Amino acid sequence: MSRSEPQRMTIGEFLLRRLAEAGIGHLFGVPGDYNLELLQQLEDHSTMEWVGNCGELNASYAADGYARLNGMGALLVTNAVGAMSAINGVAGCYAEHVPVVCICGSIPLRSIERGLGMHHTMADGTWDRFLGAFAQVTAAQARLTPRNAALEIDRLIRIAWWEKLPVYLELPSDIAYLDIEVPTEPLVLAQPSSDPERLVSCIAAVAGHLSAAKSPAILVDLDADRFGVAAQIMELAAKMQLPVAVSSTAKAVIDETFPYYVGVYNGKASAQHTLDAMETSDCLLCIGYRPIEVTTGDFTASLPDDTIHLRGHSVDVGNDNYQAVTLEEVLRGVIVAVPHVTDRATNQPRESAPRVHTDGAAELTQAAYWQAIQDYIQPGDVLLIDNGTSYALFGLQLPPGCTFVGSVNWGSIGYSVAALLGTLTAAPDRRHLLFVGDGSFQQTAQELSTILRYDHKPVIFLINNGGYTIERGYLGKTESYNDIATWAYAELPKVLRPDTTARSFVAKTPADLHNALSAPNDKLIFVESIMDPFDSPAPVTASSNRGAELDYGPRGPHHHRGTQLRPA
Repeated sequence: MSRSEPQRMTIGEFLLRRLAEAGIGHLFGVPGDYNLELLQQLEDHSTMEWVGNCGELNASYAADGYARLNGMGALLVTNAVGAMSAINGVAGCYAEHVPVVCICGSIPLRSIERGLGMHHTMADGTWDRFLGAFAQVTAAQARLTPRNAALEIDRLIRIAWWEKLPVYLELPSDIAYLDIEVPTEPLVLAQPSSDPERLVSCIAAVAGHLSAAKSPAILVDLDADRFGVAAQIMELAAKMQLPVAVSSTAKAVIDETFPYYVGVYNGKASAQHTLDAMETSDCLLCIGYRPIEVTTGDFTASLPDDTIHLRGHSVDVGNDNYQAVTLEEVLRGVIVAVPHVTDRATNQPRESAPRVHTDGAAELTQAAYWQAIQDYIQPGDVLLIDNGTSYALFGLQLPPGCTFVGSVNWGSIGYSVAALLGTLTAAPDRRHLLFVGDGSFQQTAQELSTILRYDHKPVIFLINNGGYTIERGYLGKTESYNDIATWAYAELPKVLRPDTTARSFVAKTPADLHNALSAPNDKLIFVESIMDPFDSPAPVTASSNRGAELDYGPRGPHHHRGTQLRPA
């Protein structure tokens, strides 16, 4: 079959077309003189929508949040100053396996070829510094030229999709309007098919081990979500009656009402029945597992030596490594190959957290707060957390259909506020709940203005406890470096958009919080909860204490009396 004739299109229009064909409907970013020509092409010709941010770091967080719900995201920055502002968020996409295309409007190709000095550079005649910087935090990088644009645009978008990682693309400002020959066929994004022999052998090996085991189990990390295989994992678990646990990075990837779900595995910080199911398994199947201290109970995880590791494109079974196999095809084959089990011992039921008796007029505590939040969450909610006391959400049981969004591996505070803009943009028909502390909120608070600008209606839960509570558990319980400026948080929606219809509440007691939670969700709701600086969920504080021992060692200052916040 003969291929269709190529057509001619400007480089900028082709880039925007390919992004749209990849399913990206919105472009986040900040305008700058080197990217304005692409922005104008977007305004004139593209079906994509521009979402302007308050800063490039926020744009990278927003693109991340958008991609988690949409499948892929993109942002647009300007040379050097914009790119370097965004690099932290792009690095977070790499750490969290989120496919995002970072487009940088860069200095003219003419200036590069002639060695002309330009602003937003080091003024030393070098042009590749930022390609080099982004090479450390992206799966692929390219500077477009009229000769390579058609090939490189497709290559980078496909790599982002295949690898579930960010890519970086520089578009010189003087070439976006140049015509080039481009393919007429739409961009097709699909995982490459597996090597047939490797796939058959891999399926047989995995299925054989599972079938022969007496207590097989599954441990799920975030790649189960990124590669879209949660349904297959639950199908396999149901067929063989396998207990399934998740890392904290994969919270809510498995339906927490699923009969075989046994909770979050976090080493010795896990519930006992979760720990037993994972660590005593004679055939543990791990999906994309990446152990770090915050997902292993500070390295107290003890998985079986013969654990089977499934990744996006490879599998380890004992001493055998299978390359060129895709996660989805392996799981589908294993589901067919394993026997249907009906007589395996049922998993120990999970116990609900004990109810805390609350006096409606008493001071609001963390325990009362999270108990109320547990009752408030609904099926289908999108839940965003930041680093801090909102990690208490890991201990809640979520109803079906929820999506959990956090930067657990990368751990960049302030991520959630701007990521909220991204998730709202990707899924405006779902209810979005943001859980953030005052310290994290101050990092990226200005993006609340963009959320208000686009008339989004999330529910924002902010804990005002005077600073970095999670850090007080590490070191500096009463030190000023963990304090922050006092803001009137609940008044910010009105400050940032004077005509807003948002509802704001200040909760100092359980009764105040109950009143806020009773408000209808037809408008943005902002709930500022005032709490004691030294009140922290016990698991969060205990984790901080253990983290201090890892960070500072036996001679560290955290051993001095009174320097750490301790669990109650």
